[in-house]
Formats: sequence, structure tokens, C-alpha cells
Amino acid sequence: MNLHTLLSALIVVVLAIVSLPLLNPTYWLTLKSWWWIPSSTSSSSSVIADLVVRNAVIYTSDESLPFADSMAVLNGRILRLGNFSFVQELAGYGTEELDLGGKVVVPGFIDSHVHLIYAGLKMARVELRGVNQKEEFMRKVKEAARNAKEGSWILGGGWNNDLWGGELPLASWIDDITPYNPVWLFRTDGHMGLANSVALKLSGISNLTKDPEGGTIVRTFDGEPTGLLTDSAVKLLLSSIPEDTVNERREALIRASHVALMRGVTTVVDFGRYYPGVSAELSWEDFSDVYQWADASGKMMIRVCLFFPMETWSRLHDLIEKMGRAISQWIYLGGVKAFADGSLGSNSALFYEPYVDKPHNYGLQVTESEILFNMTIASDKSGLQVAIHAIGDRANDLILDTYESVVSTNGMRDRRFRIEHAQHLAPGAADRFGRQGIVASVQPLHLLGDADSAAKKLGTDRAQKECYLFGSLLASNAQLAFGSDWPVVDINPLGGVQTAMKRIPPAWHTAWIPSECLTLNDALKAHTISAARACFLDNDLGSLSPGKLADFVVLSTDSWNDFAAEGSASVEATYVAGVRAYP
Repeated sequence: MNLHTLLSALIVVVLAIVSLPLLNPTYWLTLKSWWWIPSSTSSSSSVIADLVVRNAVIYTSDESLPFADSMAVLNGRILRLGNFSFVQELAGYGTEELDLGGKVVVPGFIDSHVHLIYAGLKMARVELRGVNQKEEFMRKVKEAARNAKEGSWILGGGWNNDLWGGELPLASWIDDITPYNPVWLFRTDGHMGLANSVALKLSGISNLTKDPEGGTIVRTFDGEPTGLLTDSAVKLLLSSIPEDTVNERREALIRASHVALMRGVTTVVDFGRYYPGVSAELSWEDFSDVYQWADASGKMMIRVCLFFPMETWSRLHDLIEKMGRAISQWIYLGGVKAFADGSLGSNSALFYEPYVDKPHNYGLQVTESEILFNMTIASDKSGLQVAIHAIGDRANDLILDTYESVVSTNGMRDRRFRIEHAQHLAPGAADRFGRQGIVASVQPLHLLGDADSAAKKLGTDRAQKECYLFGSLLASNAQLAFGSDWPVVDINPLGGVQTAMKRIPPAWHTAWIPSECLTLNDALKAHTISAARACFLDNDLGSLSPGKLADFVVLSTDSWNDFAAEGSASVEATYVAGVRAYP
């Protein structure tokens, strides 16, 4: 063995030994840390904190100091982190001290994909999420009809036909129990819904009605509508439903915000009530009628980053030019969103190969390629962030190609293009996310409901190779941002973290594609600092770092090792800007 080889081996061994403590929170808790001095203060010696958190295991999501045991907060921002002897210098008259008894603290969770007001509205409607029998589906609708005024609409949704074996519901299931009320019930993914015959008649939908571009009226063999409408066909019916009132939408925001705080979510990226076939105006109405009202009246409880329909890109550009991206500490103007395809559950996600159970169906391209490219290039040229929904493998490649062409045309800049969902990726696509710097905005909890249906719809081979490739995306250096798609599934970041770590669907005993499992550290970052970077909010949010907003969550566990092994914990308290917001 020559001297060079011996020295190289020795260096590797020394580095390995030195780096071992870095993986243990205890190592970091023995170090002093770093601090932030407010611009109005000449030195740290004259500063008195509003809040000092101590005796905790504080996971920061900041690689410069991954863990601390104490933290000081002033005016809603983090002043100092480190060990207690270092932080206690900032305690004084009026300082609140919070002794957490060794509990784990994490940054406030960022949910990278929700429909916030729609989630709040759904909480007051017929709830069909989790229903696993046809009879239970019908019972819930019958109960709603019994309590409804004659002629009024019965609205709700959340149903998932895969839970009762896959059979799609029909208008005939509910016609006899709703003879005097029109009914509209969205599927859980928002890309399909069921109308009863009264609703179809009111909306003028018959065997003579043509399918609109980007949507389907599902029909019987003799051409009669079954009651199911997918994607843009939904617009044929929605115009007949009375609009939600301003007060209903304001109540929905407050209702949904309370639930978010219960789950440790302090910031959401809200894509609004915008789905294929739904008016683009709804997002703008919610911005003016609900969000600006809540901000002006002091009723905002969580931070929101708003995305608007891409077809209205020029309107958003003008608003940002006038008001800036940060409307307040609560409301940020994010960017624009469009749709490439539908969803797996509705058989409208766009694939290269057909659905196994529908051999002539490859899915649905919701927006024509040229229109999508032109909107994207115009939005990007105006400086807006772009997010596009893509679920099937062909849809994801289509958007990767589109983004590549836009960059080639408009030139290089920090744009952080997003693909929402990125559920099914063809070979090589995960690497492209990394090479092109694309944000993969994904929802771990979706995989729990898709595991069985993916095999049925795509076949075992495709289901085991191209679904929810979180590990592959991270390995390609893609930016991974976690969300829920609430109300498609419940808002539950801790559940999402555990799912990303374990990937074990209900009734399964082993992981679905175990090579794609993440570590706790990677999963937490995807719901915190990576999620903040994915929407340009990482200067203020996403990590517990000096100068950033003091949004944090106290967890039930006092063992980081147990948490890292099992990913199991619950929310004990949520703080926004250093003030307890839950419970």
C-alpha cells in the first residue's frame, strides 16, 4: 500500500468519526448558536425577548444548526437559538418562558397544495370521504335530502369508488331518494362528480349534449348520461348551482384555518376553488371578498400564498406591480396554475399506455398543448411563478418539455417552475426534474388511496416502477415540496411525513416501492424549508432561523430517536409569530 492510499484511507476514517455526532441532536444542543439583532437595536445586550422556549429538542430545518434546546422570540421573529445558557441572557421583565419538558419542536408546517375555502365549505356539506359501501353512500344522501328544503341543491362530495370495489356511482342510485332536489357530489379528487337526474335536467344535459373539449359526459351503452361528469364537462352543470354567498365563504375560511392550526399547519399554498370546468373568477372573488376582508379585519389565522388561474396571468401581474408580492404578513401572491390532465381515480390522468381496465383510454389532456405553452411563456416572461397540474407519466413529460422550451425562449433566471402532483413518472423523468430545477409538489397521503387502484388501472409492473417516486426525485436533486390537496384528503402533515417514511397503505404489511421511502429529516424538510423555497417564502419561513418568523409546532414526543424511527407524533400546540394559536 503506498503512502497516498494510506493517507486517503486515514482521512476517510477521521471524517467518518467526526461526522457521527452531527447525526445526533445532543451534539448540537451543547453548542452555542447564532442570533439576530433587530435593525432598531444597536446591540444584543439591550434586547429583551417576548418569549423564551427552553428544555426542548428544537429541529430547525436549517443545516447551519440542525438542533437547539432553547429559542428566543421578539416581535414575532426568532431572535436567538442555542443552548439555554446562551438564550437566557435575553430573558427579562415581561418575558414569557415556556419549559417544554424535552418535547420535540419543529417549524410550522407548510402545506404546499390546498383548496382552503373549498375545504371549509365542504365541512358544512354532505361528507362522503371514507364511505366504503354503496348503501352508506345512499344513506348519507337520503339523510341530507330529508333535511333539505324542496328544490334546494344538495351539495357535497369526497366519495372514492375504489373504497367499495371500484364501481362508479350512478344517478339511479339516488334518484328515488332525491325526487325534489338537484344533487351534485364531487369525487374525492375533484375531477369527477355525480349529478342526479333532477340536476341533469335543470342543467340541460341529455343524450344530445356533446362532450366539451377537455371533459366527458359518461354515458350508458345507448347514449344516456349516467350522471357522471369529468373535468371540463362539470361546467355544463355548475352554472345552475347557486353561488356560495360571501358570508358562507368567509365562515369557510375561518373554519378551515382552525383545522389547519390543529394539524400544525401555519402556512398554506392555496390553489383556490379552481378546477377544470370551474370559473376562473372564483379565485379572484375569494381574494377580494374573503382574504382581503379577513386581513383588514384581523381575522387571518394562518399565512396563505395564493395561486390564480393561468388564464388570468396578466391580471395577477398588474396586481403584483401595484401591491407587491407580500400583501401583508398573512397574504402572499404566489403565481399562476393550469391543468395538463385529470386524475388516476377518474381515469383521466394522461398516460403513454392505456388503462388496464379501460384498454382504449389513455386519459385526457385537459388543456391543448399550444394554448398551455403560450400561457406559460407569457406568464413566465412577466415574472410570475408557474405551477401546472400533471399526474400521468405522459402529462408530466409534456410539462417538462413545455418548461424546457420556455426556459430556452425566455432565458435563465430563478423561476422555480412547479409540477403539482407528479404522481406517475416515466423512466428518466425524475432525473429531468433535477436537471431542470423543477419543484415536485407532491402529496404523500394520496399514495395510501392509490396503492390498490394503481395496480388495477395501470398493471402491477407500471404500479411498481413509476408511482410516487419521492426518493428518486430527491436523488436527482429535485426540490420536493409536500402538501395534502385538502379537501381531496385531510390536511395532516404529520401523517404525510410518516407515509413518506413508511409507504405502507391500509391492509398492506410491506412498503409500496420501499426504495422510495424517505428519512424523517428529508420528509420534514419537504413540509418546511423545501416547501418555503418552492413558493419563494424561504427568506421568512420554513426554518427556525434568526430573523425568520417564529412559526413553530410543539409535538407530543420527547424522543427524537423514536420519532426518527417510526415517524409517529401528534400536535400539542401551534405557535404563529411566537403566539400560541392552538389550542
